[in-house]
Amino acid sequence: MPVESVSLHIAGTRLAGDLALPDDAAGLVLFAHGSGSSRHSPRNQAVAAQLNDRGFGTLLLDLLTPAEDETDAATREHRFDITLLSRRLSGAADWLAARATDLPLGLFGASTGAAAALVTAAERPELVRAVVSRGGRPDLAGGALAGVRAPVLLLVGGRDDAVIKLNEEAAQQLTAPYELRVIPGATHLFPEPGALEEVGAAAGDWFARMPTTV
Repeated sequence: MPVESVSLHIAGTRLAGDLALPDDAAGLVLFAHGSGSSRHSPRNQAVAAQLNDRGFGTLLLDLLTPAEDETDAATREHRFDITLLSRRLSGAADWLAARATDLPLGLFGASTGAAAALVTAAERPELVRAVVSRGGRPDLAGGALAGVRAPVLLLVGGRDDAVIKLNEEAAQQLTAPYELRVIPGATHLFPEPGALEEVGAAAGDWFARMPTTV
């Protein structure tokens, strides 16, 4: 599927992204990377490809500028700044909604990006129709969890004990419909054979049930 390089101007910052938008798309999925990752993450690219195969458009976006990313690699000061990440993700959601007004929008967040996705879902209930978290830190969304209205799928590796516990605790704060699904045998980054394919299939099924209207 053709991929368009896009540049988004959000809150005084220019961010780079890769947009794949098939004809007659079933919906759009905006990716939120986390923990030092970027739009070049092979894991999120693999999931995005699976979603593209199912007819979804995808936007993989760098939530940090190159300079911020370089600083973060040394200090880790931005990757846990959920306020910064969610503000930019919300701006990207607004940009997508203006570009494709008739398509339902879902969010896919990994690691700390999952927290940003949940904050954006709480801040944009009229836009976000579904959220999927992969190995995420939904606990970092804090009080925003109770404000999420979109259905939430929490995917965690079966051998990622600490993150399973954090997801269980965060799920108790959600008032929206949710499912916590453990991928047997998978660790935090889902490198095991077939693990990412299972993530992509589960995400595709979840987004396929997005309502077309709020």
